[in-house]
Amino acid sequence: MNLIERIKSILLNPKEEWPKIAAEPATVQSLYVGYIMILAAIGPIVVVLRSLFSGFGIGLPLAIAMYLLTLVAVSIVALIVDTLAPTFGGERNFVGSLKLVAYSYTAAWVAGIFRLIPIVGAIVGLLAAVYSIYTFYLGASPVKKCPAGKAVAYTVVVLICNILLFWVLALVLMPMMLGGGMVGLGAMGMFR
Repeated sequence: MNLIERIKSILLNPKEEWPKIAAEPATVQSLYVGYIMILAAIGPIVVVLRSLFSGFGIGLPLAIAMYLLTLVAVSIVALIVDTLAPTFGGERNFVGSLKLVAYSYTAAWVAGIFRLIPIVGAIVGLLAAVYSIYTFYLGASPVKKCPAGKAVAYTVVVLICNILLFWVLALVLMPMMLGGGMVGLGAMGMFR
């Protein structure tokens, strides 16, 4: 499927799109190259653009760190989704888990465009994150074969794991990627 069509469909008609996604053949490589790497780049590109306009010099290193962290985290979250699937009556299938994670993140990734406008970007980003959770919930049954009655609990547990993972990765990896450890982050105002 065309990238733009897929984005449009998952954003506007996720309930109808998930069965199509579940039936499509895919590989880890095809999902990364054809979707994840493209959409995950939106937010970091906007970070670079904002830093150029504001004269704040850490935009590129921060954007690279964000991008790499996201690419790694998507696979880790997919592994968590796959590991938890049997607990909620679903099937283990890593490619299916990666599909579920990648396509459910669509709204959050696309909303990265709105980071160009600080306050609006934060609001739109929050709304997109909530919508991404909803799309994950809608995709849990068709993609992971999770019974509808267990999809809410599955979604909540994955959400908690996702939050913890991103927090830990940001805390551990971002200082190493940006150099200077915690002192560097403190100087950049990230712990104020």
